[in-house]
Amino acid sequence: MFGKLYAAWLKIAGLHRSDDETERGTWVNFFFPRLRPGFFIRMTVVAVLAVLLFTLVLMPCRINGGSMMPTFPEHGFTFCYKLRYLFSKPKRGDIVIIRYKDKTYFLKRVIGLPGDTVEFRNGDLYLNGRKQNEAYVRYASDWNLSPRKVEPGHYYVVGDNRSQGINEHIFGSVRADRIVGSPIW
Repeated sequence: MFGKLYAAWLKIAGLHRSDDETERGTWVNFFFPRLRPGFFIRMTVVAVLAVLLFTLVLMPCRINGGSMMPTFPEHGFTFCYKLRYLFSKPKRGDIVIIRYKDKTYFLKRVIGLPGDTVEFRNGDLYLNGRKQNEAYVRYASDWNLSPRKVEPGHYYVVGDNRSQGINEHIFGSVRADRIVGSPIW
């Protein structure tokens, strides 16, 4: 199959090649190509592939906020890999991108799965009554949150930066269908 695609691509590319066998002027042809049918076919193929890639597979995301520091910078850029949870479910510890509203997305870490009981005592996370070792949390926290059970079809998410007060964070239980994917880096 790939051989046929490659042969078709070579045929399309051949429609655009210069008749100049000496390779003189190739940089001029690169920056100012001849407008032949092959050129327009290649440009259309590239444009369609780019649109499909950046709408169905990778979504560009700008990071604006410090809730995941130091794991992610306060201001940065990443791509959301939308196919990450197509055939699997998020696991505890996964970093996910969640659709909040229209064009607002949050970057958070999954700490509770459906059926888990989540609690914070003096900044420490307790999951199903057992204290968790969270190596990714580097800043001291004084969070206190009474135990709450994660409903079926939901995940409990929170940021890694817990140095601010608990009232200043957006976190908690989210429906599974609101998880869009995961960051690439």
